Amino acid sequence: MSGQVAKAGGRAGSGDLLALVRSGRATTRGALQQATGLSRATVGQRLDRLFRAGWLREGAGGPVDSPLGGRPSITLEFDDEHAVVLAADLDTRHARAAVLSLSGEVQAEHSGALDVEDGPGAVLDRLGRWFGALLEKAGRRADEVCGIGLAVPGPVDTDTGRVVQPPIMPGWDGHDLCGGLARAFAEHAGGRADTVVLVDNDANLMAYGEQRAGYPDCSAFALVKVSTGIGAGVVVDGTIYRGIDGGAGDIGHIRVPDGADALCRCGSHGCLAAVASGGAVARRLAAAGVPAASGSDVRDLLTAGHPETAALAREAGRRVGEVLATVVTLLNPGVLMIAGDLAGTPFLTGVRELLYQRALPRSTAHLDVVTSRLGERAGLIGAGALVVEHLYAPRRAEERLAALGF
Repeated sequence: MSGQVAKAGGRAGSGDLLALVRSGRATTRGALQQATGLSRATVGQRLDRLFRAGWLREGAGGPVDSPLGGRPSITLEFDDEHAVVLAADLDTRHARAAVLSLSGEVQAEHSGALDVEDGPGAVLDRLGRWFGALLEKAGRRADEVCGIGLAVPGPVDTDTGRVVQPPIMPGWDGHDLCGGLARAFAEHAGGRADTVVLVDNDANLMAYGEQRAGYPDCSAFALVKVSTGIGAGVVVDGTIYRGIDGGAGDIGHIRVPDGADALCRCGSHGCLAAVASGGAVARRLAAAGVPAASGSDVRDLLTAGHPETAALAREAGRRVGEVLATVVTLLNPGVLMIAGDLAGTPFLTGVRELLYQRALPRSTAHLDVVTSRLGERAGLIGAGALVVEHLYAPRRAEERLAALGF
């Protein structure tokens, strides 16, 4: 980015300077001058807008660059406490919500039962109530919220924030989630009804959160979430890859050869999710007399060391691994992360067995197959990061500064 800013010369604005500071590529006034080609006075004027908005602060003095000595340069830092982000991560039968700092620190968190089959109106209303209680718990005001991020278990048109034909979210297709959640936030938490709301697929946001937090130098990162359903998120060069209309990563609905008799919730037969998801494992356990109805039930049984569940999870991992062999050959990622309710040793063992057997050796030579670092918070962290990157991107930052009168 610094090269792009330097080419822009005098056209580099306050938003560009903020991006350089946030990325760590230029954190002193002198470094900003060098990166942008702006004069000292112009840099000072554009930084002043950021200071008045409360977005920047001065840190400790940096090292003295000159061999002749002198006073250390004052470093500049993004003030991640001047606002907060609200985030929510929906699963099929439960949800998690949080107040996050702009750097992704969880300041208050709540999880509880929330069934997507109750429909978007009831679910968004409940999230609005949760947000109100969480802000009070965190000691933050509604007017400190700069945006809301929402992760949902279905494909999303990110231009409109609407889910598109979601197989496991009946009644949600085409619903205005951005407007509905903003209104619920206003009604129950006292926030603005025009608060920025960004919605994306849960696997996408889990991948985004995990890549940024644990693998920032990985240019091709893939995450597979195996819970009640199966989905994948891909981050390429630090950006979520969504495909042409948000449908990328929906590997749960790839047809598998030996699953022709299995009916999927999408209405088709033979989908991977119908034979290898947490929901599929739960159905097989229930048929054998073991109480299980969802991926979270399977997770609990795995945690308890239930041997039949472990065997079925390993078998499911082998089926997913067979599909992932193609995914890995196509994407050539550096990291393949397995996450979700089934992401334990039995499932991971099954994935590795088939993946390394079926994929080209060159595709796996530099591949790390790992499990989640952020755990159940991954979707929240990713949703918060998506909002922050949107609101503080150079062009959007300029618009917001102008709207604030700076």
